[in-house]
Amino acid sequence: MTDLRDLYQEVILDHNKSPHNYREMTDATRMALGYNPLCGDKMKLYAKIEGDRIADVTFQGSGCAISKASASIMTDAIKGKTLAEAEALYGKFHDLLTGPPDVKADGAGLGKLAVFSGVREFPARVKCATLAWHTLQTVLKNTQDVAKTE
Repeated sequence: MTDLRDLYQEVILDHNKSPHNYREMTDATRMALGYNPLCGDKMKLYAKIEGDRIADVTFQGSGCAISKASASIMTDAIKGKTLAEAEALYGKFHDLLTGPPDVKADGAGLGKLAVFSGVREFPARVKCATLAWHTLQTVLKNTQDVAKTE
């Protein structure tokens, strides 16, 4: 196995076992639901927005290890960011997972999120890894839609 694959497995397992920011937020200013109809993953994302900054963000839900780990790392990555910075990070992460298979994945600027580059080899798992991010889009837009991965 490559070092990146080993790291990928380690990070996924660690964040699945002990997800960061996994709790209800009773004083959230925004909340969104996410659903992956392909595998049944469900997520609730809570955010406390102060001005144009994400002061706090948490999640709850049920799903596979990739879905939970992605949400855990995403909440760490966007906490304290402006809405525009979170939107830009969404774009980079989405590009990492959905880029053409013949182009090497570029995880620059993504920190721990770069370990998800291997997911692009498994199209069905891309939806698992992006569920939290689609739900984040709903939070950022402040709509009442249920985020879906389709």
